[in-house]
Amino acid sequence: MSDRSPSPSPRRRSLLRGSLVAPAALALPALSGAAPALALRGRPSADWGVQAGDVGAHSGLVWVRSDRPARMIVETSATESFRRPTRWHGPLLGPGTDFTGTTRLRGLPSGAQIHYRVFLSDPDDPRRTGRPVTGTFRTTSLKRRDGVRFLWSGDIAGQGWGINPELGGWRVYEEMRGRNPDFFLCSGDNIYADGPIQASATLPDGRVWKNITTPEKSKVAETLAEYRGNFRYNLLDENVRRFNAQVPSIVQWDDHEVRNNWYPGQILDDPRYTEKDVDVLARRSLRAFSEYYPISTQRPGGRDGRVYRVLRQGPLLDVFVLDMRTYRNANSPGRQPDDATGILGAEQLAWLKRELSRSRAVWKVIASDMPLGLVVADGRENFEAVAQGDPGAPLGRELQIAELLRHIKHRRITGTVWLTADVHYTSAQHYDPARAAFKDFAPFWEFVSGPLAAGGFPAVKLDGTFGPDQTFVKAPDRANTSPAETPPYYGEVDIDGDSGELTVRLRQQGGGVLFTKVLQPGRVGQ
Repeated sequence: MSDRSPSPSPRRRSLLRGSLVAPAALALPALSGAAPALALRGRPSADWGVQAGDVGAHSGLVWVRSDRPARMIVETSATESFRRPTRWHGPLLGPGTDFTGTTRLRGLPSGAQIHYRVFLSDPDDPRRTGRPVTGTFRTTSLKRRDGVRFLWSGDIAGQGWGINPELGGWRVYEEMRGRNPDFFLCSGDNIYADGPIQASATLPDGRVWKNITTPEKSKVAETLAEYRGNFRYNLLDENVRRFNAQVPSIVQWDDHEVRNNWYPGQILDDPRYTEKDVDVLARRSLRAFSEYYPISTQRPGGRDGRVYRVLRQGPLLDVFVLDMRTYRNANSPGRQPDDATGILGAEQLAWLKRELSRSRAVWKVIASDMPLGLVVADGRENFEAVAQGDPGAPLGRELQIAELLRHIKHRRITGTVWLTADVHYTSAQHYDPARAAFKDFAPFWEFVSGPLAAGGFPAVKLDGTFGPDQTFVKAPDRANTSPAETPPYYGEVDIDGDSGELTVRLRQQGGGVLFTKVLQPGRVGQ
């Protein structure tokens, strides 16, 4: 199938003009990230831009951060001129949420380009408002013929590779924005809370990589303020802010939002940390995560809510966002013959089976923050993901995945595709019971992309339990290659509204398409 133009036909989505996103190209925010003293004169400012998330057919979330206490007000319109806008009164932004806030928009028309602008008003004088910041998103179309296009990737600001202004920052976001997707799925590792960013690093060829630095990124994150600063760091990049103002997100998390390879109940043996209880760190990170991303199952500043959820994207697509971190058992050699907890936990597994069975979408994308058949180690003896290197019958966490795959087969659930990141290279795996030790499942595909802005790493081995065949892989031959040496990877999914075909393209910044796979709807074992 030929690579379709990123500018689709008018029936699918309106073509955005430069004026829509210009207000997001703001001056670099203050690096301290702290709110000014209350005595500071002036009007509230939203220099960190805006972003939309978890957009559906009739609703969506809009996010903003103020530089001081302010009331969030959102106006929406069908046109850029904001003629006859609808006004939405949002929350009061204050120090309890690090001056961030999210407003839920309801009753939106489906398949429509929504233009929005965010005002921040003085709590004591609503007439005093800052300069509005604008954005746009398209609500999910309920008409199959309109099709769906989205991008996915993960792994941002890792291994010490931060925002390099001499290279124009994270230019991959500008390239992705030019693809004009309906949404962006971030498959985890949105930050590297355990990875400090220094001012510079010398590359193997003698070049010097220079980073923007902040106090919160100078050490491993432990406090709530430090986790907030890690999430805020990404918004220092102008490319990210422009992207956020045009492309809504679906965000999940993985380990580096808290700490490398973490699991519940872990007690750290790491001299960099004064707080050794990972559960304490995870609570702080989840709070900051919920404050800095618009997620429908989270309440900013609250302790309730969850990351796993399903986003209905019309008749062609449902996206099942997993959380393979919060409910897992401890990393181990993974050879236990019984494992009720696994990597998802019993409650999340039951939810996933139930929601997959209920789905009537042609395609069911399972957004997995970790790969299934790739062997990801945690030290010399333990394993971090599902696979543990034993190609025989399922053991350890593989038992839970086997139960899920068996359920998909026996309930005749078609159109499941797994998307992930995590391993810092890009690849495509086809799983087939004819090659597997475990036979009771239907064939399926798994696609890997990333990193967006982190170090590149060599490919890991495959585990034969579920019969993966790696039809494509591109990875560096040494660990932690810089983004200057290994340009970022991201994936693109196009679902054609007429045929229902799903096309996956694995892309690299500046290099176009590396690999393409076209899947047919309703078929098994493609």
